[in-house]
Amino acid sequence: MKLSILGCYAATPRTLTNPTSQVLEIRNHMFLIDCGEGTQVQLRKNRIKFSRINHIFISHLHGDHFFGLPGLISTFRLLGRDKEMHVYGPKGIKEAITLLLKLGDSWTNYPLIFHELTSKEPTILFEDDKVTVETIPLNHRVYTNGFLFREKPLERKLNIEAVRDLKIDKAHFRNIKGGEDVLLDDGRIIPNGKLTLDPPKPMSYAYCSDTQFKPDITEQIMGVDILYHEATFLETEKHLSAKTKHATAKEAATMAKMAKVGKLILGHYSTRYKSIDLFKEEAEEIFENVELAGDGRIFQF
Repeated sequence: MKLSILGCYAATPRTLTNPTSQVLEIRNHMFLIDCGEGTQVQLRKNRIKFSRINHIFISHLHGDHFFGLPGLISTFRLLGRDKEMHVYGPKGIKEAITLLLKLGDSWTNYPLIFHELTSKEPTILFEDDKVTVETIPLNHRVYTNGFLFREKPLERKLNIEAVRDLKIDKAHFRNIKGGEDVLLDDGRIIPNGKLTLDPPKPMSYAYCSDTQFKPDITEQIMGVDILYHEATFLETEKHLSAKTKHATAKEAATMAKMAKVGKLILGHYSTRYKSIDLFKEEAEEIFENVELAGDGRIFQF
């Protein structure tokens, strides 16, 4: 699993910082999560292939999370895209995007499919044999969702030495990797555990975009490997977090501790602070394993 941070600052773009956008690569999928201004420039800087993006997840309809989407959709058209593009976001996103396409007489030459969201309960948005993606209902000034990405378990790995020693025919390999025991010609039953090795543990990633501290999502994200949680303010400005429905670094760390996650990544920093290291220092008072998102930073898990 690979996470590329394209932008992780709150509100307006600056010369050296970008609003929210990131790419998650998981089990041969490349998912774009949020699409603030400048996203396609950041995609190029990070050498991420536009053609590999087939699913875009938009948390909410504030500009710093989706104003880059119309431009990106138009660029896909200019690049001659013909594959389907799926966009998941709050109700209204289809109207916003298609109005711009209509006024500019620039309809896409590829299928553009919108999945508009209204539910305030966790909802599965995407599922195949490798990955599931579901919403995490959040509490912001407008309807907002985070997203939970989970790998599905891999097949067990064949223990080559064991099957060779027992002279098991290759015709059984598929069933063995699927978890079945093997009946030998001499009548012995060989348990699957002796013929296979444990596959890598499935990974999980929870993306919590703009939100107030919302402890009722703890059960849904319990035990995830990686939690990205907004931390717009420090505790010294907690009065602003209540007013704007954002979280502090301490609150993000509290969420990570309550949910017993493996690692916490902070982002969506207010630009009022001189150093983002302050966010890490505050969070580490509550939760030990803290990382800071940074524009262009890549995390490999």
